[in-house]
Amino acid sequence: MDNRAEVREFLASRRAKITPERAGLPPGSRRRVPGLRRSEVAALADMSVEYYAKLERGNLAGASPAVLESLARALRLDEAERAHLLNLAQAADGSDALTRPRRRSTRQGTPRRSLQWTLDAITAGPAFVRNGRLDVLAANRLARAVYSDVYASPATNQANLARFNFLDPASRRFYPDWDRAADVSVAILRTEAGRDPHDKDLHDLVGELSTRSDEFRTRWGAHNVRHHGTGTKRFRHEAVGELTLAYEGLEMAAEPGLTLTVYTAEPGSPDEEGLRSLATWAATREADASAAASHAG
Repeated sequence: MDNRAEVREFLASRRAKITPERAGLPPGSRRRVPGLRRSEVAALADMSVEYYAKLERGNLAGASPAVLESLARALRLDEAERAHLLNLAQAADGSDALTRPRRRSTRQGTPRRSLQWTLDAITAGPAFVRNGRLDVLAANRLARAVYSDVYASPATNQANLARFNFLDPASRRFYPDWDRAADVSVAILRTEAGRDPHDKDLHDLVGELSTRSDEFRTRWGAHNVRHHGTGTKRFRHEAVGELTLAYEGLEMAAEPGLTLTVYTAEPGSPDEEGLRSLATWAATREADASAAASHAG
């Protein structure tokens, strides 16, 4: 796959983010571009200006691990950015199809029964499985309750968190920290694009969101990536109000490309009480739906 445009834009965007002071260089004067010059990055990476210019034109094919490591150090890449650079280099070499594990299809599908059983066994907190495109593939009762706005949204196309974030105005109420949630969504999609550049469904999703959302298009152009392993997130739920929940994201060894996310509340906090109230709300709603279906039958 020809990913030269992706490589070019990523390297140029990282170079633009580094000030001379941060790199330990004198600020100088009359800088025509933000960040470092190509010659400065080349010097920091201990390579010729010509070779660095070739890399930044998108020609990562054949770059050795030592070169990539030097480049990562010169550009002050964090762990997620470093991994993204390596994924781009693999794709440029054409080796990514051979080295990455066999991945589950990104399309919606019925999860294994044992996976759903596992999720249903988690009763104290919301738990769900997503793919790199932010499709929610399976969830327990509490996760379906927390994300009830997402499941009900006409914009999500079967519970896609990115579509909800950018195409449904309800997301701005649901996420009190909307800008942060939007940044995270785009960074996850950008990371996935580097990891699996052959995913047509992902390309289609990015194209759709870029066309329909200025907020998405601006963020996508920033080329920011991140690992979404742990942290806290705030929600504003229609039934229980605001919830601040901690989360852990676990990569699934049996299903490469899928992530299990589990939310928890601080013990003894109002958020823990909010989750208990949410569980009662969800059970009542399910009972009402079941009774309605029974009468209809």
